[in-house]
Amino acid sequence: MKHPKIKELIHKDFTNFDAIQYEMMNYNACFHCMGVSSAGMTEEQYVKLTYTITENLVNVLYNFNPNMTFIYVSGDGTDSTETSKTMWARVKGKTENLILKKGFKDAYAFRPGIILPKRGVKSKTKLYNLLYTLLRPIFPIMKKMKSVTTSQNIGKAMIGLLENPHHVKIITGSGVNNLVEKNNAFQKC
Repeated sequence: MKHPKIKELIHKDFTNFDAIQYEMMNYNACFHCMGVSSAGMTEEQYVKLTYTITENLVNVLYNFNPNMTFIYVSGDGTDSTETSKTMWARVKGKTENLILKKGFKDAYAFRPGIILPKRGVKSKTKLYNLLYTLLRPIFPIMKKMKSVTTSQNIGKAMIGLLENPHHVKIITGSGVNNLVEKNNAFQKC
């Protein structure tokens, strides 16, 4: 994608940002949308790909941009107490807690249930793409469910929160939809 406001930075090792840390200065927001499914992973693998990478990113960004807004896409069922019997819920909860307590000017954790893809968005997970293909005929019905949101609404809500901060810091799928519906400024995104 080419746009005057977009700068592409390619980096291979997300466990270490030293080589590009100075490229990460002077930003007012981070939309951290990277994630993996825990299916087939050990807890150690999942912690590395979910918590450790996020911790490294958070630390570098906070050092250069403490006045930024940090928005993390987590997931429905995440456990903020970090005591769940479900491994991924504990790890996601620990990751959210790290971000929300770091001290950024503002921070949010998005916990969508189901995200319906819009505008050609595709999942990196083959199973999700298969499910989206099979379920596409019932998307209109699914959109009426409170926990279901769209990739487009997530983007609108993220951008909107930069100009219109919200007191709720953990935002569910229905919360994303409510933010978009209640604030006309989000509709411009």
